[in-house]
Amino acid sequence: MTTESGEPRIDYRKVAPQAVQALWTVERYARGCTLEPTLLELVKLRASMINGCAYCVDMHSKDARALGESEQRLYALSVWREAPFFTPAERAALAWTEAVTEVSAGHASDEVYRLAREHFDERQLVDLTMVIIAINSWNRLAIAFRAIAGTYEPAKQQSAGSEVSP
Repeated sequence: MTTESGEPRIDYRKVAPQAVQALWTVERYARGCTLEPTLLELVKLRASMINGCAYCVDMHSKDARALGESEQRLYALSVWREAPFFTPAERAALAWTEAVTEVSAGHASDEVYRLAREHFDERQLVDLTMVIIAINSWNRLAIAFRAIAGTYEPAKQQSAGSEVSP
């Protein structure tokens, strides 16, 4: 993790391991939730794009590709409304992701909520929201402490007992 001048900022994982463990509790829940892993990666990637988190965009584009996501859909994710490559449920999830990520702009409108409820039951919508909460938290840590984009390796996430965070 470095500043614009190349100097490291705080390694929050070492300074406050209990705080990171608390966030990992939410992350583990999100990873084991009722939703498809590929949908979770699209949601994490879209929120990271909105937040401008280069580290997490790199991470979740790699993880999505590792799950079989197409380059075409990944490239079109920032313009998902105009691209024909997403299912109605994915569109609802992406709209909800944007609403929750940018909650100060629209307070998760009734219209977006109704769209999400057309495709997700109550449990799934809570799970989706927890995924969005988790990635927004990781984005803020990675941005604040300048996690370096390009350093994440998807295989590390897969190794036994390994938890890779920004």
